[in-house]
Amino acid sequence: MSTSTDNIDVVDVPAENRFVVRLDGHEAELVYHAHGDRLVLVHTEVPHELGGRGIGGRLVRAAIARADAEHLTVVPWCPFARRWLRDHPDVAAAVDIDWQSHPPAG
Repeated sequence: MSTSTDNIDVVDVPAENRFVVRLDGHEAELVYHAHGDRLVLVHTEVPHELGGRGIGGRLVRAAIARADAEHLTVVPWCPFARRWLRDHPDVAAAVDIDWQSHPPAG
């Protein structure tokens, strides 16, 4: 059964450093680290079963909303989040974004 993206709830779980969507027995997440005035987006994971519903974008939008509310600079290390923000400049314009910072090599 298809679910409208308008009915998808994203929950910020600060104790686990992630935004989460739980739907149809599956869980999607955007893992982040909050450091001072920066919100580093580390990794987005959407299970195949939840694909094609715009959930990854919803997770990124939730991160942008938090960054906007808390006046944080977003650091998109996650390749999905980086690409999504570049493809949605209207959303990205809501906050300061550090495009230059990249994850440490490891």
